[in-house]
Amino acid sequence: MAYGLVINDIKQYKDRGLVIMSLFLSVLGTVFMDVKGFPFQAYEAKNRNLGNVQFVHGGVGRNIAENLGRAGCPTAFVSVLETTGMGPDVENRLKAANVSTDYSHYTKHGGMGMWMVILDETGELQGSISQMPDLKQMEQLIKDRGEEIVQASSHIITELDLNHEIISHITSLAKKHNKPIYGLPANMEIVLEHPELLHEFDCFVCNNYEADKIFGIDFTNMEIAGQLAVLTDYMKHSGLQQMVITLGEKGSVFYDKKTGAKGHQPVFPVNLVDCSGAGDAYFSGIVMGLSTGLTLQEAVICGTRVAGWTIESTESICPDLMEKIEQNQEMHDLLFRHKLVGQA
Repeated sequence: MAYGLVINDIKQYKDRGLVIMSLFLSVLGTVFMDVKGFPFQAYEAKNRNLGNVQFVHGGVGRNIAENLGRAGCPTAFVSVLETTGMGPDVENRLKAANVSTDYSHYTKHGGMGMWMVILDETGELQGSISQMPDLKQMEQLIKDRGEEIVQASSHIITELDLNHEIISHITSLAKKHNKPIYGLPANMEIVLEHPELLHEFDCFVCNNYEADKIFGIDFTNMEIAGQLAVLTDYMKHSGLQQMVITLGEKGSVFYDKKTGAKGHQPVFPVNLVDCSGAGDAYFSGIVMGLSTGLTLQEAVICGTRVAGWTIESTESICPDLMEKIEQNQEMHDLLFRHKLVGQA
């Protein structure tokens, strides 16, 4: 049972002249191969640590697209995929999760990045190194097909770990065609160099450390009431419509300029296995909620649930996401509230 009909092949529906649904999410982002190290015992940074090393499909945009696909959202992943090495495996996994790659570009080399991460014995991140993919091909893809992609989509979702040209072009197209656009930073370089880009987003999600840099204050160590006050003041002078800041084990705070709603969402109890991918999962839950008509206050519940389920997995996504949604009464009631085309 899914709360949306999933398009496996966009072209076949276009060729048949069918308008299947109003909900179609296009996710712009990169693909990474994650190299994760898990120690068997207490992690010691300057000593040799015996453990387990895993290669996992990753990348912020890729993780988000897979989460949305596994939740039953009609989703397309807009990226650069490699035809050699691990590239075909990445594509096949996305398609198995009901994510279309029809709008992605294919290349032999340079399309995917790598992320090396070390976790301690509790699953907490201890350090990481990121090797970025070449973004020139992604930039050309958006120049060539951006208009087509935005017109075909109900919502645009993008990571900001791209370049200024890509983000400014896609936000301009979203505004031109009146399509909601949601974003999150994979790193802060673009946001700090071009803070005006944030004003173009309908919803922006970041963590407390990123908020420290955006606000220019020690947001992390403030009390919840103080954090809400800072967020509210910032939003009143920003073009942003909605903003959510995750606080790790303290939950998240949110503000909705459209309604004036603001608040704090605590976390739900989880068994921590691997915290990497939690931010992507949280954002995925937000997108699930907002794109299906939930309020921001309801959407942060979805984000919190999806992040919690992902933390309990060794992967950077939640592999049995739909099953968990169906088994959780609160999530089921929220996401099935609005009857969508294609729903059983």
